[in-house]
Amino acid sequence: MVGAQLAVVLALAAGLVLAFGIPMIATLRRLGAGQRVRDDGPQRHLDKEGTPTMGGLLIVGAAGVAALVGELWATRTLSVEMGSLLAVMVAFGSIGAADDWMKIVRGRSLGLKARHKLLFQAVASIAFVYALTGGRAVLAAGGEADVRQLTPWWALFWVVAMTATSNAVNLSDGLDGLASGLCTIAGLGFAALAIKAGDRAVAAVGVALAGACLGFLFFNRHPARVFMGDVGSLALGGMLAAMAAWLNQPLALAGLCLVPFIEAGSVVVQVISFKTTGKRVFKMSPIHHHFELSGWPETRVVVVFWLVALGAAAAVVAVSGVA
Repeated sequence: MVGAQLAVVLALAAGLVLAFGIPMIATLRRLGAGQRVRDDGPQRHLDKEGTPTMGGLLIVGAAGVAALVGELWATRTLSVEMGSLLAVMVAFGSIGAADDWMKIVRGRSLGLKARHKLLFQAVASIAFVYALTGGRAVLAAGGEADVRQLTPWWALFWVVAMTATSNAVNLSDGLDGLASGLCTIAGLGFAALAIKAGDRAVAAVGVALAGACLGFLFFNRHPARVFMGDVGSLALGGMLAAMAAWLNQPLALAGLCLVPFIEAGSVVVQVISFKTTGKRVFKMSPIHHHFELSGWPETRVVVVFWLVALGAAAAVVAVSGVA
């Protein structure tokens, strides 16, 4: 897929989000799909109570349409690779949508139980890895010649990586514009790696994801008019890991999702420390809340985290030899 086509895919994804953003926000308000804020969080976040959530439906829809348009424009067919990537987005987004809706119905920030969410994510990840590694029925239907085989250990790695990345992005979605900016950067990073590898499908998905997140950032920047919710963050995290799996780039996943993994790591460290010593390492986790409670304005935390992600992405692309 040439650069002009990818630019159109990016612009289409962003344009769809911008075009449908205001009607979607109005619809979410009518449905009462307001954000529930934790009572034990930073006090300034109480002002976010009631802000429409589940805006990630915009990202999923726009990215999916734009990626499909790019694929059909380039090849006139839907490859197994593109189909599996879009299936991941829909599957993880559906898990997030169920979680979001349960929170809305219950009127508090408690949705799916953690063990149920992890189970559903694992099932979706296993299905994807089956397609990735050469599930005969899937690949025969798609007519793919490049059947890539992974050892059982690598297959297990990607199942864990997809679940972990999905939840890491979810944890990073705690400040206005943070997760959408981070995923814009990561999507463009994977697109750059895919261009070098000659992987048309991942390139299209990467720019579509980046374009949708960039468009969403217009509504999600501080002060946010809408939040992506779990439907957005779980879908984005699952998609980023799935792209890394198709490119066979585990280290690139670690670099391009560095900030979300740091966010998730801060939660793990905090829980272990408190349960073993009764003391907290951070004022609050995920770590973006620690900086907030240390006196940083929300916008400063977001920009600094974006810059860290941008630096990590630039390093990944440079090491990979992509101009």
